[in-house]
Amino acid sequence: MKTVRIIALKKDRKRLLEHIQDSSIIHVRNTDEKQSGFERTDTSAQLQQFERNAFLTRQALKILDRTEPEKKGILASFRGRREIEPEEIGKLAGESVKIIGICNRITDLDKQTADLAAERVRIKTAIAQLEPWKNLDIPMNTSDTASSAVFIGSFPKGYDNVTLSEKLAQETPELIFDFEIIFSSSNLTCAVIFTPKSQKELADNTLRTLGFSRPLNPTSKTPSVKAERLKDKLDGLQTKIDSAKEQLRSYLKYRPVIRDMEDYFVLRSEKYKVISQLDQTKHIFILNGYIPEQDQIKLEQLCQRVAPDCIVEFGDAGDDAPVKLKNNTFSEPAESIVTMYSPPSHNDIDPTPVMAFFFYFFFGMMFSDAGYGLLMIIATTIALKVFKPDRKMKNNLRLFRNCGFATVVWGLVFGSIFGDAPAVIYKLFTGNEITMRQLLPWPILDTQKDALTIMVISIGLGLLHILIGMGCKFYVCIKEKDYAAAFFDTGLWMTMLVGFAVLAAGAAASQTVFYVGVGIAIASAVGLVLTQGRGKKNIFAKLMGGIASLYDITSYISDLLSYSRLLALGLTTGVMAQVFNMLSTIMGPSVVGIIFMIVMFLIGHAITIGLNALGSYVHTMRLQYVEMFSKFYEGGGKPFEPFSLNSRNFKIKNSNDD
Repeated sequence: MKTVRIIALKKDRKRLLEHIQDSSIIHVRNTDEKQSGFERTDTSAQLQQFERNAFLTRQALKILDRTEPEKKGILASFRGRREIEPEEIGKLAGESVKIIGICNRITDLDKQTADLAAERVRIKTAIAQLEPWKNLDIPMNTSDTASSAVFIGSFPKGYDNVTLSEKLAQETPELIFDFEIIFSSSNLTCAVIFTPKSQKELADNTLRTLGFSRPLNPTSKTPSVKAERLKDKLDGLQTKIDSAKEQLRSYLKYRPVIRDMEDYFVLRSEKYKVISQLDQTKHIFILNGYIPEQDQIKLEQLCQRVAPDCIVEFGDAGDDAPVKLKNNTFSEPAESIVTMYSPPSHNDIDPTPVMAFFFYFFFGMMFSDAGYGLLMIIATTIALKVFKPDRKMKNNLRLFRNCGFATVVWGLVFGSIFGDAPAVIYKLFTGNEITMRQLLPWPILDTQKDALTIMVISIGLGLLHILIGMGCKFYVCIKEKDYAAAFFDTGLWMTMLVGFAVLAAGAAASQTVFYVGVGIAIASAVGLVLTQGRGKKNIFAKLMGGIASLYDITSYISDLLSYSRLLALGLTTGVMAQVFNMLSTIMGPSVVGIIFMIVMFLIGHAITIGLNALGSYVHTMRLQYVEMFSKFYEGGGKPFEPFSLNSRNFKIKNSNDD
């Protein structure tokens, strides 16, 4: 990585920035301090406007999607961004005012629809509240007469004529009253009560004691008339809602251009963020950033073509420079696995090449079916050819294609082709028993019958994986000239593990080899005891620190046992496939049986592929992150994020932003 400094005339700023953004080769360096004698342009107002407009377009698209979801194919996510000519950016700029107006209208209609819907809820609630009063033939706000006080309201309890009369008489014996119950249920009684006007205060106190409450919104109409009017209003609101939704549907045709406009405003906001970081005078500006070393000539040619008078200066990048991974075709698809964990720091080595091989290898061993692997290869290859995806999706597809190749290899090793489908189909149509071991012309390892052998292979592969991780740590220590850490903290543990491996092999094969392994392990242990406490002050502390370090062997044993999942996942894939194969043939070789077999075969293996591909991906990633990366990898680097066309829907034709 190199630092880059571009000094150019201000009149060339717009064109030069557009081409740099198009090329995606410079990571703009954000600094808080400007150079002496230079100024910086405050672009916050423009930036806020562009971000508001981008947000508005996203809101409009969400509203249109709620109005009528866009029909997308199941494979639409694989399709790359649409290519457009550079001139179309200018067209989008010319249409921006019109499209923003349309987006505002869409959001206004959505708010109007929401307000109308809320009003409908309120009216429905009011109608529900009037329902118990539908038999009341006088207005709910009927006032007192010259001689009588009128109380219209409800009790929070169920009464009939007898119980209500008894309750009122019991509460206030001297009260003279008459009443009519309009509605009664277990927890509500609506009634009209009449008392002499001279006893109004007495009646009011009595009724309050019994929990009597008047209607919240008494009307001057009878409840039935009021309810009918509310229903008419409800219908009118629904008509308005339908009209607003119909208007929203009329804007569906603008969805593609609104989507492009969102990208346009994002690009503009990115550009103005960069402008705010430029040191400028009246006539010139300076852009500071980082650039991959291999892109230096490309940048010089671009600047010479776009702004011939500009000056381009390169320098050595420090430890705070961003990190951009560079790998060959085999390893590049696995870069996403590394960056998901954390980009490497400047003290790390790029683990992608080593990790990529083991990722493909372990995934294939866990998924372990040649038929499934072949399907992965075919599906990913077709997707790459037909959909022409963007770089990120392209690498993901290539990652799974490489995993597919490894799956085919391990499937052939384990004799699994859609489980034991060839053997099951042979038996179905011939009636003769046959095994995959008999059917295939090469020796195979059966995940069920040879489980112990596969377990030993899994542990052996795990040991190799861990040793390579430790070898990377050894290399990093040597590079940093920390020779003590390289040989004592890493090298001795590597020889210790090798000694145990030789010891185990000797126990099964040769007594001489066994003793060689014991010797290596003991020598390594002595070395660890003598060196691991070297940071302590006195000899006793040094010795105790060295002895205590041997306890770490338990963590290495635990790490090695984690690789038993290679057997477990491979066994699971094979057994599930065999179960579905068995179920698919239970109806025999009849016409109905063959149809059933095909349906069950497709459904069963689709389930097996879905579950075990996910499990293989997750557990393979775990082996990389927990068992290997923990031995040498620190991460924490700053990713290289070039000033580029960060669009979701289109990209400029012939741009480098892929």
